[in-house]
Amino acid sequence: MFYRRKIILALLQLFEGELDKIRLQKLLFLFTQRQQKAEYDFIPYKFGCYSYSANADLTTMVNKGMLSETESLFKSSETIDYLKALKEVDKIHLQEIKLLYGKMNANALMKHTYINFPYWAIKSIKAESILTPDEFEKVNKSKPKSNKTVLFTIGYEGISLEEYLNRLLRNDVKILVDVRNNPLSMKYGFSKSLLKRYCENLGIQYMHFPEVGIQSNQRQELNTQSDYDKLFAVYRESNLTKTIPTQTIILNLLKEHKRIALTCFEANICQCHRKHLAEAIETLPDFNYEVKHI
Repeated sequence: MFYRRKIILALLQLFEGELDKIRLQKLLFLFTQRQQKAEYDFIPYKFGCYSYSANADLTTMVNKGMLSETESLFKSSETIDYLKALKEVDKIHLQEIKLLYGKMNANALMKHTYINFPYWAIKSIKAESILTPDEFEKVNKSKPKSNKTVLFTIGYEGISLEEYLNRLLRNDVKILVDVRNNPLSMKYGFSKSLLKRYCENLGIQYMHFPEVGIQSNQRQELNTQSDYDKLFAVYRESNLTKTIPTQTIILNLLKEHKRIALTCFEANICQCHRKHLAEAIETLPDFNYEVKHI
């Protein structure tokens, strides 16, 4: 079993085996803030800090019969002592979370996290009603805002879905432009339908232009930077010279929305075609903007 799932089960164990969904997310968030390397990342969502990855693990454990789920809560059916299965430091942190926050209801936990971690409340539909005007103003000030026009690029290799979405939010990206030829991924959350839904849940528009991608059969035997360079030389000649209309559409989106991001898989920009696509867009007439890789 993944270690992170043992943490969820140990947390439920400390609360007599069940927690309502909002409290579970908030308590898990407060726990991860104490970890040197967080087991789960979170995004700002409609009730504050939320982890898609934790929810996916919870759903998996429901499907395996380890948990049961109602509309409002998760309940453990496990009899194993999962606290004993944790690292000592994590066991201590969980017990501290129970001691400090165990008696708080969902609203109290929301308010606590909103006050102490205002960025995580920027998408909340409850923040204004449960915070004082001064507290709510701190949330508003935590919202990333910029009027500067920037063409971003971003890869999802090596980072969680939540970290990826936070990079978009923190850079005030308005549109995510998927430039993969085949927008499927074995990595959780990055296939087209899910990524589109997760982006739009956060107010980020999703668009897909497969014609500026590289087909999978062209991406074989990429072992060295020289292999990538040869691939991209072909890409520049065979694709970018023929997809200028699509590049122009992307440029017009940038002009209109100011902050858009081209996305593909690779973390290393020198090993991804989005670098060359961005450079091609830079050469179009009227491009006078910054390009930034995040």
